[in-house]
Amino acid sequence: MSFKRRENFQPSDKLLVLVGSKNPVKISCTEDAFTRAFNKSFLVEGINASSGVPEQPVGNRETLLGAKNRAFNSREIFPEANYWVGIEGGVDEDEKGMFAFAWIFIVDKMGKTSQSKTGTFYIPTAVASLVSEGMELGKADDSVFNKDNSKQQGGSVGILTHGVVDRTEYYRQAIILALIPFLNENLY
Repeated sequence: MSFKRRENFQPSDKLLVLVGSKNPVKISCTEDAFTRAFNKSFLVEGINASSGVPEQPVGNRETLLGAKNRAFNSREIFPEANYWVGIEGGVDEDEKGMFAFAWIFIVDKMGKTSQSKTGTFYIPTAVASLVSEGMELGKADDSVFNKDNSKQQGGSVGILTHGVVDRTEYYRQAIILALIPFLNENLY
């Protein structure tokens, strides 16, 4: 188990949110989204949780399943949290080419769930070719753009927008949208 239980964690402390990944971008955007949405501070930690899908999910169904699995597997590993968040990036293709997106899946301590999807953007042909050959998108970006571990930084979206939209900003909005049922419990 890669998550260390905090001996001093008390119920009166900030609410605990577990992200089913150790990726610092996913952790920081989750913390920012929860803080903005609820207008209070949260303790947000990352935990290695299996997605149960290939390293590079393809299509909505597989990508959403990866996000769900990360959230539920995080809950299984550390059931004392208040929320569990799965974030899974995927790719798909249409007549225009290959595009990227991510699914967010959230579970609360009562078992209530919600989900949201990011916007999509098209991937350059050189990157798409590597992904089609089985390479994960972040590694393909690193190869084509001569970067190192870009998925733990601005990601593909950051590279392609020249930093105007980085991975943190890209995920943050979708996390806030996935929080709508938790912000409006009387309506959901």
